[in-house]
Amino acid sequence: MASTSPSTKSANNKRSAGKDISPPPVKRKAQSNISKGAVASFFTPTSQKPKDRTIWTERAPDDDTPGTLLVGRYEPAGAGKDDQSHRVKRRKIAAFDFDSTLITTASGKTHGSDAGDWKWWDPSVPARLRQLYHEEEYLVVILSNQGGLKLHPDPRDSKGPKNLGGKERERVANFKQKCSAVLAQLDILTSIYAATGRDNYRKPRTGMWAEVCEDYGVDPAEVDLEGSVFVGDAGGRTAQLRPGGGGGGDSKKKAVTSKDFSCSDRNFAHNVGIAYKTPEEFFLGEAPREFARDFDLASYPPPIEEEDDSKNNKDNNKEAEAIFERKNPRDLVLFVGPPGAGKSTFYWRQLKPLGYERVNQDALKSRARCLKVAAELLAGGQSVAVDNTNPDPDGRREWVELARRHGVPVRCVWFRVPPALCEHNDVVRALNKSMNPEARTALPKLAFNGYFARFKEPKAKEGFQDVLEVEFKFRGTREEYAIWGRYWT
Repeated sequence: MASTSPSTKSANNKRSAGKDISPPPVKRKAQSNISKGAVASFFTPTSQKPKDRTIWTERAPDDDTPGTLLVGRYEPAGAGKDDQSHRVKRRKIAAFDFDSTLITTASGKTHGSDAGDWKWWDPSVPARLRQLYHEEEYLVVILSNQGGLKLHPDPRDSKGPKNLGGKERERVANFKQKCSAVLAQLDILTSIYAATGRDNYRKPRTGMWAEVCEDYGVDPAEVDLEGSVFVGDAGGRTAQLRPGGGGGGDSKKKAVTSKDFSCSDRNFAHNVGIAYKTPEEFFLGEAPREFARDFDLASYPPPIEEEDDSKNNKDNNKEAEAIFERKNPRDLVLFVGPPGAGKSTFYWRQLKPLGYERVNQDALKSRARCLKVAAELLAGGQSVAVDNTNPDPDGRREWVELARRHGVPVRCVWFRVPPALCEHNDVVRALNKSMNPEARTALPKLAFNGYFARFKEPKAKEGFQDVLEVEFKFRGTREEYAIWGRYWT
């Protein structure tokens, strides 16, 4: 209970001489997270408030899609008049992630509660960025994934709350307000790029980098890649451990620093071809920590270079032909493998030339329809390849029974491909028309998790004549590898 002043004690003693009464309620000072500056700004006439110098625009990945990239360009008050520094074509680029790199929450929460809930990640951040711009002549930009924002909520979305669109617009408005405040304090010519979709703008994909080069009139081929840098907290760093503090020979270890939530910032820098630093390394001078990638391109080198790609393709196809050979005049081949494992490509390159007809649920829309079409093909004397995921024995049993009814053997091709590689392949296919003849869209992570949760290794005892295991290896031209051989997830 709060202490009372001496004068209050005396008054209370005199009153208590008459009869007992309840003590007066203690007045507590109301706590507020509203800054004095915010209060002063509220009562300041609009005409006297400082101008918001951030201009906002939206970009779309193509002409058929609404905007998904939010761009805020800030110009200091002096830009364009006496200050000529902005006219210098800068070929060194210092790019930064936003959250947990330049700023963090003032409240200590994981996500900011409102537009004002922020502070610099470290007090040294703004001065260092100004030094990069004014003294070292870097182009300083901010590149941030903001998947929690929706620039154009679907008004037909009946699954969300009634006021979904209003809440989404409020979230975008709060983000803009926060960015404007950050850029105003920084007060250098700069831009923030916020990728809200899961398209080519999202890191580690390089769509935002291309926008930076275009906006600032820098030919990507002229960028000083060796002198440029990207700083972000998503570096794939592993957890740091220390021995447990318990006595008696306790050997348990406790995490001192948790692992990074992803490796997207490090992979983005790799794709662009510039140096990567964590905030701790760049601003605080700390030594690099160990890191690990779920999917490492180093494990999947480019095709062997030949004199020309036609010869390269021919060699790749010869190698691929040896993987699958026909054993029966007529049979059913059942694929088993997650989305993005390369099943369809395997069919077109391996089984189609051998005369197999393809049954695929993406094309036929239902399992029942697949079974019906396969039965018709078998009855007509055709061999059939079932290009579906087929993760569990119960689902595979239907195909084995169908083959038996038509008197043909069943062979199984099992695609042993890790989840991270499957997700990579899926996104490469979805975002590159030249590698997506069936115009498939990217699958949600739930599709991959669902497959691996249900997966049971296929066995010959299920009724298969044999089980052929296929490991993934990139097969294609050098031009195709130039697309595939970047980080996409």
